[in-house]
Amino acid sequence: MWLRRLELIDVRSYAHAEVELAPGVTVLVGKNAQGKTNLLEAVQRAATGSSHRVAGDQALVRAGAELGVIRCEATTDEGRRRTLEIEIGGGRRRHRVDGQDVRRVADTLGVLRVVLFAPEDVGIVRGDPGDRRRFLDEVLAQRRPAFGAARGEYDRVLRQRNQLLKQARTLHGSAREAATATLGAWTQQLVEHGAQITAARIAAVRALAGPVDRFYRQLADRPEPVELTYRAATGRVVVGSEGGGIPEPGPIAEELAAALADRAEDELARGMTLAGPHRDDVELTIGALPARTHASHGEVWSLALALKLATEEILGEVGDRPVVLLDDVFAELDTTRRQRLASACERFDQVLVTAAVEEDVPLAGTRLDVWISEGVSAVVPRDDAGAA
Repeated sequence: MWLRRLELIDVRSYAHAEVELAPGVTVLVGKNAQGKTNLLEAVQRAATGSSHRVAGDQALVRAGAELGVIRCEATTDEGRRRTLEIEIGGGRRRHRVDGQDVRRVADTLGVLRVVLFAPEDVGIVRGDPGDRRRFLDEVLAQRRPAFGAARGEYDRVLRQRNQLLKQARTLHGSAREAATATLGAWTQQLVEHGAQITAARIAAVRALAGPVDRFYRQLADRPEPVELTYRAATGRVVVGSEGGGIPEPGPIAEELAAALADRAEDELARGMTLAGPHRDDVELTIGALPARTHASHGEVWSLALALKLATEEILGEVGDRPVVLLDDVFAELDTTRRQRLASACERFDQVLVTAAVEEDVPLAGTRLDVWISEGVSAVVPRDDAGAA
């Protein structure tokens, strides 16, 4: 798949920009704070339904504007033309796919497929469990678009259940008994949706395990194996390299129901749900040591990159090969790792790269200059675009 055209209206630092793109490598060159990352962020938002920099859409709207518009035109691996149009801001989240309005963000997932790597992604290795859960869920939402809807439903049920737990904590006697009885219905839904999400995540860990280990060895040139292990709050532990595909959700549901029953009194006392996929984690190890606490700076970068390169591979196994977005990545790597990443990029259909220093990017391809004037960014094709 490749992104043919990107249009932004009142998005971040862009009043209006139209960018024509081609397969292969495109490097967006400009000093810091000129608007390079804003372009990749807009593509990421259109493709995945969220930004890698902020939680909500309002920050994506240009200062002083009521709403922003992101339009993308892509060509699939089979040559089909696809379009996406996203309106954000002002309380609106209108989405159009191939010229037709769709009701949910989930209905846009999979139309444009992307894998983005940015400096913030080292948080997948170093950060909290929520960073690793978010990474897995973003992979799954693009690999199997129905997952996005399932995750949204789980989050809705979790909010309702937590609200009821908080209310029940302040009640007594018959009122507390009535609230507890109502809690059972929400618990049943939580178990049903939670088991499906956990099963899908375990399948993703198993699919990623081999490619992550392989890419890490290529990037870091180190013999230590990398392992991904899914640790559920119910006590289930799944080692990715052991394989097995998608597990049956039935036993997972039974485990989750039992874990919630065991924690029932604690949940009422604390007013929150204490078991479920929202409390699970993915452990990343290099050799026998947890990467989060023991990996060096270079190892963390290599592992985070390996996770993203593996994502591109497993997404391509079940649909269009994704567009690869690299946000100021080469500047953070030493010469050896730059060359190894550049070699990996040679097999991608399309790569969009941002760089403050052009010489940091050892890739041939189109160069677009990005600069900002009077608070508004512009993207201009370079007449002498060519090899780096």
